[in-house]
Amino acid sequence: MIKNCLRGFGALSLALLPLVASAGAQAAPAPQSLRAAEVTTLADAVGLVTVADENRTGYTRSSFKHWNSGDLADGCNTRNEVLIAEATTAPSVAAGCKLTGGVWLSYYDGQEVTDPGALDIDHMVPLAEAWDSGASTWTAARREAYANDQGAAVSLVAVTARTNRQKSDQDPAQWLPPVPEAQCRYVGEWVSTKLRWQLTVDAAELEALKVFAEGPCEDSIVAYTPAP
Repeated sequence: MIKNCLRGFGALSLALLPLVASAGAQAAPAPQSLRAAEVTTLADAVGLVTVADENRTGYTRSSFKHWNSGDLADGCNTRNEVLIAEATTAPSVAAGCKLTGGVWLSYYDGQEVTDPGALDIDHMVPLAEAWDSGASTWTAARREAYANDQGAAVSLVAVTARTNRQKSDQDPAQWLPPVPEAQCRYVGEWVSTKLRWQLTVDAAELEALKVFAEGPCEDSIVAYTPAP
């Protein structure tokens, strides 16, 4: 089961580990879990993303196996793991990972939710958008890892089903959270996810990101660790 963690930029904790090697020897790469995150401004982060046309040819949602990771022995799949991690009041976890008594805040629309069934787990960058942006060339195993990514707090987010379905597979040029105060966070987490998985952006998407990076979100910080 993934450990509870506060999600969002304010929750970032970085561990900077010294690189130690004997003379004449090259140190082995640090394990993924120990690598320090890349941290930069939103404007610089937007400049790091590769621009390319999108192509949805061949996409099917079944190309991304999901909700099949987590501690399956106790019934807590990826969906439930994210719900447990993101609860503002921790739920009780019964047999089969049945969750009761928790409280969640859907940051897209600012709604407090007490029924986990009213929440969707949103892929920050939707599966179809990921396919368009480079995942079409990945192996099935890498697409599965993407769809169940619990290695970055911003990749998956618990939000009201209504806002998740309003968003659908749209990028920030087409959809933003309805709560204005959530938009800088959202744009930063979108860019972070694109960089983590080396996904591209199209021209309209880039321009939308620049509007925020050069305007209301110019002080935002983006942190990401490249996916293994």
